[in-house]
Amino acid sequence: MAERVNSIRSARPASALLLLTVLLSFLIQGCGSDDEGAKPAADTSQDGSGDTSSADTSDDSTTADTTDSSDGSAADTVEQDSSGSGDTTPEDPGTCLLGSGDTDPDSAPGIGCFDDYRAVAAAPLVESIPGARSAKTIIDRVDGNRLYIQNSRRYPIHWEFASTNLSGNGLPLVPQLGQFNQTEYYTPDRRFLLGALNYYEGPGIWAYEIAPYDTASAEMIADAFRVIRDNHWQGSKLRFHPTSDTVAREALRLPADVPIVDSDELFQGITYQPLNLARSLGKLRFMTDDQLTTEYLSFRDIVVLEAIPNDIEVCSGIITAEFQTPLSHINVLAQNRGTPNMGLAGAFTNETIRALDGKWVELEVGATDYRLVEVTQAEADAWWESNRPPAVGVPRADRSVTDLRDLEEVLDMSLGLEAAIDAAIPAFGGKASHFGGLTEITSMPIPYPKGFVIPIDYFFQFMEQNGFDRRLDAMLNDPAFTGDPATRERTLINLQNDMLAAPVDNAFTALLVEKLSTDFPDKRMKFRSSTNAEDLDGFTGAGLYTSASGALGDPSRPVLDAIRTVWASVFRFRAFEERSYRSISHREVGMAVLVNYSYPNEDSNGVAITSNIFDPTGVEPGLYINVQRGETSVVLPPEGVTSDQFVYLSDLPGQPIVYLAHSSLIRPGTSVLTRPQVEELGQALTAIHNFFSPVYGPNTPEKFYGMDVEFKFNTDPLDPTRTSKLVIKQARPYPGRGY
Repeated sequence: MAERVNSIRSARPASALLLLTVLLSFLIQGCGSDDEGAKPAADTSQDGSGDTSSADTSDDSTTADTTDSSDGSAADTVEQDSSGSGDTTPEDPGTCLLGSGDTDPDSAPGIGCFDDYRAVAAAPLVESIPGARSAKTIIDRVDGNRLYIQNSRRYPIHWEFASTNLSGNGLPLVPQLGQFNQTEYYTPDRRFLLGALNYYEGPGIWAYEIAPYDTASAEMIADAFRVIRDNHWQGSKLRFHPTSDTVAREALRLPADVPIVDSDELFQGITYQPLNLARSLGKLRFMTDDQLTTEYLSFRDIVVLEAIPNDIEVCSGIITAEFQTPLSHINVLAQNRGTPNMGLAGAFTNETIRALDGKWVELEVGATDYRLVEVTQAEADAWWESNRPPAVGVPRADRSVTDLRDLEEVLDMSLGLEAAIDAAIPAFGGKASHFGGLTEITSMPIPYPKGFVIPIDYFFQFMEQNGFDRRLDAMLNDPAFTGDPATRERTLINLQNDMLAAPVDNAFTALLVEKLSTDFPDKRMKFRSSTNAEDLDGFTGAGLYTSASGALGDPSRPVLDAIRTVWASVFRFRAFEERSYRSISHREVGMAVLVNYSYPNEDSNGVAITSNIFDPTGVEPGLYINVQRGETSVVLPPEGVTSDQFVYLSDLPGQPIVYLAHSSLIRPGTSVLTRPQVEELGQALTAIHNFFSPVYGPNTPEKFYGMDVEFKFNTDPLDPTRTSKLVIKQARPYPGRGY
């Protein structure tokens, strides 16, 4: 095994930082970054967090299983459901209400045994808590509170069951879907009490839930809870789970006979976390923190990690023993590559998985389960030949642009948005071109830091004047460089260090000083990477390059040092390997520099996706937001630090917030952002989403669409109001969750 090269001038990434952030992705129904008015919801989704989670509707859900290979070798297959505990059927068998052959009824009048529940529980429309099953419930208040636990496979939404089975024939007619939604979720005199009965396999908890936007009163919730409890063979164990902040506030009024379970308790038994859904074949390797900094990975390795690194080389799949956050750098990289990524509690010491160490395997990460099976090298080779990642073409650099372009002038909107972005990327790179789009949004003023762009031409000028272009050619033609990762990394580090010390063209320097002195006097500026090899179709390039700060007249932060740092990051080892994996021509890659005002003190910072990343169907629109107090990163947090993570259902009545996790840097029971700040952020995110949708959208079950947006709230010390104001830092297309 080749020994890892040490950094020369800039430190290598630190050993893996453990993110103790658990993905509490209970997106109940309806309900990267550089290094540095509501309408009624359509009844088209699942109720409650269980409705948006795993449901095994055909048989006992698969347990952690091993199968001997044909030659008698060690276990060669691992299959596991989301909870990690298999089908944890309650020990008390009960007395079934349905006949033994009645496995597909329209509904059940109650649950007398687990087979009754299995007969009506359904796979989710919206993916959420792993390891849960769910069945929709309807209580008809005009028919003596009669309970129907509907077959949620046959009738995925409440209205379908009600309109088919509870309309006419002596009962009131069920209206059309739109009126049904308006009446049955939001009015006090509704006919039906709608909800879901969920079983969480990990902790073994039965929970009654309502939609996060349902305005049912505490009295309605209690009435429904009691009916279900009294018609369930384990009703004494039933608990109510609030599914949003608005439901939780109403739940405070519930009587003592309606016990409440919080989300933390529901997640205690969850061991499997799907992050990027994909399938891959490669060689399984177990890697410690130290090994990641001393050994090289192959792009055909599937790695099992004891903790979560901030960064990782190209590989074919990732399994971490700790849970990640969806916006962590290693998940962004997995999305870039289209490779499977998952968290599995105890994976590093799992004896069944350990038996596959060093063997060729197939890893498939699904929304509710995963599969790990031994294969032959011949099978792995054949799979690789037919599944090589497609080459990404880089737009040829436009070197005709040499002015330092204000952000408001980056896009030529007379071409139309898509053509304007395509025309800008060759000169200004992907990040700056999309940033230019923020200045063109007219539906609401997007608050962004003023700035300009240093076009790509000056990067190539710098390379040519210092002979780095010829040096790159020699490197790419050297078999030792292309064939040995240690040689490659050492050579790239030497190149970066020489770039950091090389002179910058005098005419360019004078142009830059004039621009900064005139437009940004006495301001510290942020110099951000923007290549022509990012934000492309099939390749985001997120997290590969470096940003730096600088200020004129500040000897501790020279602006030319900041620019050279950004230019040199083109040849970071990880960035180079990532581009090689996608057959991107290194000679064609150029670096523009996005320059804008640097905020020295942030009240909060975060990253948001302008769609609900846990909803592959697109039926539950929402905004997924990670935010942290101060300047602590949400994608590269210190060990043990968690951020606020939530889904803001801004399109739904009451605009409920579904919190998935809370910041460890603030007092318990509080949140990083105030409600008005969430609403302000939501309006900006929606405007950004709608603006770029003609190019990258819309969001459909077949194609995920969302924009990856960086933001901060900042208090300007010169502002007499001392108001913390929103600033949008970046917007780029989000690659989705796989599959």
